[in-house]
Amino acid sequence: MSSNIKKPDKGNEELARGLKSRHVTMIALGGAIGAGIFQGSSSSIELAGPGVILSYLLAGIILYFVMQAMAEMAVQQPKAKTLRDLIQTILGPFAGFFAGWIYFISWMLVMAAEMAAAAGFLQYWFPDTPLWMLSLIVSVLITVINLFAVNIFGETEYWLSALKVSVLTLFILLGGVLIFAGFNGESAAGFANLTEHGGFLPFGISGIAASMLVVMFSFGGTEMIGMTLGETQNPEKVIPKAARSVIIRILVFYVLPILVIVSLMPWNEVGKQSPFVTVFDTVGIPYIGGFMNFVLLTAVISAANTGMYAASRLLYTQALDGNAPQFFSKLSSKKVPVRALLASTSFLYIGVIIAVFAEGETFGYLMVVPGYAILFIWIMLTIAHLRSRKQGIPLNGFYVKSFPYTSWFSLLALLAILAGILITSPPVGTFIALAICIILTLIYLIGAKK
Repeated sequence: MSSNIKKPDKGNEELARGLKSRHVTMIALGGAIGAGIFQGSSSSIELAGPGVILSYLLAGIILYFVMQAMAEMAVQQPKAKTLRDLIQTILGPFAGFFAGWIYFISWMLVMAAEMAAAAGFLQYWFPDTPLWMLSLIVSVLITVINLFAVNIFGETEYWLSALKVSVLTLFILLGGVLIFAGFNGESAAGFANLTEHGGFLPFGISGIAASMLVVMFSFGGTEMIGMTLGETQNPEKVIPKAARSVIIRILVFYVLPILVIVSLMPWNEVGKQSPFVTVFDTVGIPYIGGFMNFVLLTAVISAANTGMYAASRLLYTQALDGNAPQFFSKLSSKKVPVRALLASTSFLYIGVIIAVFAEGETFGYLMVVPGYAILFIWIMLTIAHLRSRKQGIPLNGFYVKSFPYTSWFSLLALLAILAGILITSPPVGTFIALAICIILTLIYLIGAKK
């Protein structure tokens, strides 16, 4: 952006490559699987009925193609530290500036919402403690985890995500028993609920389209694979492998639970009680309220933990390129961007205050921004992939064999979804997102003139 900002010494730029393949996969899962799936994904089901399964499948296909494109670019650009570097190298400095800051803002808002939610779950056990205090405690915990060497962060996120995956697996298995065999004298539920109560597509194709924003937002965080490029061991092998495996797991741990939910319960009653509570209570799991509260708490802490990692690396790489003060490019002795991390924590505290004390509708408008940000990032990754081949970047190792068809399909589908979101989203939220985009553009142009 600005040529006045001195670049840091190269010796201070190197992050530690402490993340293994299993860490990268679970970090992406941690970012994508939040509390929403455990609370029933009622928003998307209410919009599309049982047909929301098709929405998740379509979004999964698009995401698979985008992640394959990102993996190819990561292999061809071994010096890239984050996904914004992939975008900047091919689309230019403004694209890198915009991608870095819009993604940073997105994670700040998501983390603030997650911290407010975590405080709410903690009040189950500590009802007399104020929400703001519980939010602050969890925020400090997230910061401390990220201050350690990156392999400690990776290991922590691995086990947090593993718990979520284990609960989802248990839910799928128990749900399968209730669907096909019944339990404790009850007859098998079967799949009648998929076609009753208005049919499989009670709102037609328009219902599928309306649910896509919620579904795409649910899958947001999977691109976290691209945030680990500078800290992954053997990225040329690990990133393509992680991209493939995480998509399969995302589809399994979203599509199958949704299938179980809409099979066991009438789709128009899903929002009345958590399907997870219903299933676990039916098979007799004790202390179900406390158990699910713990699972939800773990889910939001995991998602926020991943978000803090992403935000600190974004601010760090922005500083390296002169898009933020050089001050934030300093690494600790453990090769952690500590100043960028502490700055991100400060922004998080402000966001938490807004989330806790603002009116629910007000913060809801702000939460439209991450949905747009995810779409912007995926669109830019797809365009960058199409441009990378035209720029003649040599193909080494992994590459997308179905190029350019999959990238064109992804780009057109994402643009269609974006158009649908512009029409159906709350105007206030859309105006806020547009205002942020305009402000970022003006900041870049002013900096470029200097």
